[in-house]
Amino acid sequence: MGKQRYGAGIWHFATYVDRYATDGYGAPRSLIEMIDLAGQVEDLSVVDINYPFPGGETSLEKIGEALDRNGLEVIGITPEIYTRQFAKGAFTNPDPGIRRLANEMVNDAANMVRHFNASYVKLWPGQDGWDYPFQVDHKKLWQHSVEGIAELALQNPDLKFVIEYKPREPRVHMSYDSVARTLLGIEKMNVPNVGILLDFGHSLYGGESPADAAQLAIDHGRLFGMDVNDNFRSWDDDLIAGSVHPIELFEFFYTLRKNKWEGVWQLDQFPFREDSVETANSAIGFLKAVERALDKLDFDAMQAAQDRHDAVAAMNLARQALFTSY
Repeated sequence: MGKQRYGAGIWHFATYVDRYATDGYGAPRSLIEMIDLAGQVEDLSVVDINYPFPGGETSLEKIGEALDRNGLEVIGITPEIYTRQFAKGAFTNPDPGIRRLANEMVNDAANMVRHFNASYVKLWPGQDGWDYPFQVDHKKLWQHSVEGIAELALQNPDLKFVIEYKPREPRVHMSYDSVARTLLGIEKMNVPNVGILLDFGHSLYGGESPADAAQLAIDHGRLFGMDVNDNFRSWDDDLIAGSVHPIELFEFFYTLRKNKWEGVWQLDQFPFREDSVETANSAIGFLKAVERALDKLDFDAMQAAQDRHDAVAAMNLARQALFTSY
C-alpha cells in the first residue's frame, strides 16, 4: 500500500450553477484558483483539465507554475465538445462545419496533452445522440460517432483517446451510452489508441454493474482510465465516492486489482454545496480504506467462493475486509 496515485477533474474545484441557483453556488473561480485548491487536497497528485481552459486562461506558463507549486501533474485534457455551440452534436452534428469545429478543438486539446506530457485526451461527447423517435437516421448517427473519433485517433497516433460513456444527459439518448456499445464502436474504429474511461457513476446510472463493465473493458484491452463518484442510480449525482454504494465500489476496485490494472484512481465529483477540498479529502480517505481492504482481502478464498457462486461467503469476505479498514 502507498503507491496508489489519486487524481481529480479540475472541475471538482469550480463553482456550479443549476436551474434554481442560476447565479451559482459561490463566486466563479479561475483555473489558477482551482489548481491552488486542488493543491490543498491530501495525496492528490494529478488533475484532468478542461479545454479551452476555464475562465479564459490562456497562459501556459501561469498554468505550469500553478501546477508546479502545488505538486500536481496533468493526467488528461477534456475538450468541451458538449457546450451550446455543439447543441446538435459534436461528431454527430448534421452540419459538417460544426463536426469540423469539433475535430479542430480536439486536435488543439491533443496539443495540450503533448505540452503537459499528459496521458490522454478525454472525450465526453455529451451532445452526441438524440431526443425523439424519428429525429435521426440511426445508421448515419452511429457512422458519424465512430468515424469522428477514428479520424482523431489516426491524426494523433502518438496519443491515447478515452471515451467516457454515459446513458443520457444532456441528450435523452447518448450515442456512447454503455460499455458494450462503446466497445462495439471502438472495435469498428479498428485503431489501437482509443479506449474507455469508465465512470463508476455513469455505469451505475446506466443500470450496469461497474465491476462487470470494468471486466468487459479489460478483457477487450480497452480500459484506459477510470473516474469514481456515487449516485442513487436515478441520476448522475456525482456524490462523494463510496457514500451510497460502498460494496459495489469495493467490488469495482477488487476487479481492477484482480486483473492487475494499474492507473490513477480519479475523482469526478460535483460538490455543489460542500467544501471542495473537504469533499476530495473525504473521498480519498475512503479510497485509501478500499486500498487497505484489498491488501487484507483473501483473494484465494474469494475466488473459491465465487467459483461456488456462494453469495453469502463472498459477501462476508468483502464486508470483513472493507468495514474493518476504514
